[in-house]
Amino acid sequence: METLSNYDLKKLLIVLAIYLTSLFAANTLGLKIMPFLFGSHLSVAFICFPIVFITTDVIGEVYGKKIAKIFVLAGVISTALFVVYSIVSLALPWAKEGLWAKDGYNMMFGISARVSVASLVAFAIGEYQDVISFFFFKKKIGQKMFWLRSNLSNLWSQLLDSVIFMLIAFLGVYDNHTLLIIIITWWLYKVAMGAFYTPLSYLAIRLLRGKDKQIKNESLTN
Repeated sequence: METLSNYDLKKLLIVLAIYLTSLFAANTLGLKIMPFLFGSHLSVAFICFPIVFITTDVIGEVYGKKIAKIFVLAGVISTALFVVYSIVSLALPWAKEGLWAKDGYNMMFGISARVSVASLVAFAIGEYQDVISFFFFKKKIGQKMFWLRSNLSNLWSQLLDSVIFMLIAFLGVYDNHTLLIIIITWWLYKVAMGAFYTPLSYLAIRLLRGKDKQIKNESLTN
């Protein structure tokens, strides 16, 4: 693996902070849904969740597959720890003086074990598949057209994420037709937002590479 400079490490830490913040924002703020087109509903996570998948594409483009996988691993560990912390926090007793916040706290963080597991499994599989498919398309298409490689990998990984999460969390809760509609709608929303954020990906790549330095990531992709 190519040795990274201190400047590169600082940039990676900043991007990792953005990545994890977007992930946690999606998992918490995403509980809110808003009205959308044709009587449908849309989670506010559509703002931040596509950034999670785009980030690994950008990191993979600049620094290679190995570091992109490290980002995914960091996300999986962080999500798992957050689930554990939430369960433990909910199980601990309340002081009388804090009971005014109990109902809201439990409503916000009292996500069922099934939904928590669904979120963790879907994220882990979807994100790893995003990295794998991004480099698959890079091998087939070449170094150019990042926008195409990124959005193609996003199509596949977001479909996996949506299907796995909805099936684990809500199979048997909703009828099959309703569940299929929810999966397709949520998948298309996330893909559309990923495409919308593509110009930001190019800006991020430019900032990470710098004006005079082009990272040779071929040594990192094996």
